[in-house]
Amino acid sequence: MFAGQLALTVAALFAGAAFYVGFAEQPARLHLDDRALLTEWKPSYTRGFAMQAPMAIVGFLLGVLAWWQTGQWLWLIGGAVLVANWPYTLLVIMPTNNKLMAMEPANAGPKTRALIETWARLHAGRTLLGVAATLIFLWVSMT
Repeated sequence: MFAGQLALTVAALFAGAAFYVGFAEQPARLHLDDRALLTEWKPSYTRGFAMQAPMAIVGFLLGVLAWWQTGQWLWLIGGAVLVANWPYTLLVIMPTNNKLMAMEPANAGPKTRALIETWARLHAGRTLLGVAATLIFLWVSMT
């Protein structure tokens, strides 16, 4: 059952990181002027993606392993919910990311701020997926 405990841990870390972005980092950066806002968002997004993308895959693989070891299908469901962050990001969030990444900070303005606010609302979906996966893993680990 060690794989299941690791899956739970990874999902909780993913959810915590996504929660931090939405409830601490994003509100703080919105106090910056438009140019500084975009300048801060770009490397923050790049680093966040580099951290969270592998966590979604690792958590999924650990969920699959826990399912394989125990036969409890909720491990598989939790892993699927966690890895659902990949298609959600690619299909829903990526168009906004691409627009923001193409913008030059010198040209930032109200449109930039509006896109970053849209990005934050979309990113909340990643938080929900991470929390859902964590709760599923927690539930199955207690049975």
